[in-house]
Amino acid sequence: MSAPTAPAVERAAPGDIAELRQLYYAVYGPHYPTAFGTDPAVMARLIEDPHTLWLVTRCPRTGALTGSAAVHGEPGSRLGRLEGLAVHPDQRGSGLAGLLTDALCRRVLDAGRLDSVYATVRTVSAGPQRVVSRNGFRPMGVLPNAVDLDSRESLALYARYSPGVLERRAPVAEVPGPLMPLLRTAERTLGISYADTRATAPAPAPSPAAAAELEMIEAPAFVRRRFRDRFPDAAHWFYPLHTPNVLLVPADGSFEVYACLNRAGGYCALVAGHPGPAVAAAHLEPITRALTRAGAGYVEALLPLDRHDLLSAGLAQGFIPSALYPAMRREGDGFHDYVVMSRTTEQIDFRGLVADAALQPFLDSYVSAWASTYLPSREVAS
Repeated sequence: MSAPTAPAVERAAPGDIAELRQLYYAVYGPHYPTAFGTDPAVMARLIEDPHTLWLVTRCPRTGALTGSAAVHGEPGSRLGRLEGLAVHPDQRGSGLAGLLTDALCRRVLDAGRLDSVYATVRTVSAGPQRVVSRNGFRPMGVLPNAVDLDSRESLALYARYSPGVLERRAPVAEVPGPLMPLLRTAERTLGISYADTRATAPAPAPSPAAAAELEMIEAPAFVRRRFRDRFPDAAHWFYPLHTPNVLLVPADGSFEVYACLNRAGGYCALVAGHPGPAVAAAHLEPITRALTRAGAGYVEALLPLDRHDLLSAGLAQGFIPSALYPAMRREGDGFHDYVVMSRTTEQIDFRGLVADAALQPFLDSYVSAWASTYLPSREVAS
């Protein structure tokens, strides 16, 4: 008896879009929160995008599409995002998820096209974590309440690097003390060192600005154009690979905050602030309040680890260090570390979260940081 034929891995084509939408519906039902697997126009653009590699697998016998995944990048960046990993329910356990992940990483990381690729992985079961772990991804942290599917789910952040990248990290002299547990967890889990980084007291919270109400402009094409005019250099964004679709401004127009809001998934990423990131840090409370009213139960910002001022401002306004992304951004011959600071306005329930052994220390670190932020310190009455 001949061995079964291995499924071929090939690039997605525009003619695959209808079948791809059926695949994502079969895997996620009607709750898939991104346009990646639901909007034909977006899918066609990504398939043709030179900075995106989208691969699919087909059944050798019937030719039916059985799996899909992509790595999405952008001009001027050597960072990629693994997204849309889906295997048809009839093919679960067949190894297709690992086959697709390995093929993508070999083509973009081993070939030197990108410095690192990250993935946000579901935690309702251990399977997705094991898939990326077996393919060289390492855990970086937990993103609590990060997406609303059937219910609120927490995600895990994982990343895989090209050879030599982690060894070229720029040193960080000091960080606010509440970040040290996360750094110590990363040291043990990733084998990197912060021995020369000292913990110092967080900077005082910025003086409360006048309680200006923020106007939210939801005109995606206009927001994109204005964003590109304000920030032609991606180095000034908080969050790469996130295109803003909403703009927050006060009545006097003194500052602008750009964000990527996903109403279907109930989450938002802060992308940039004009005239600088400090202005967003000084107004995090009204910004978060406006986004919460718009349906974002989870808000995050990706901040440089060496920006003590920005990290302190986030801590002062209830943002928690949730994940660390060492060597995320290349500058010259070195790489700079970043931190995901997150805040959720909904109750966190970790009872359904499944964490493998490598991820568990990051979950413990988050729970400790949350308790330090939101639970009162115990006082003993004399």
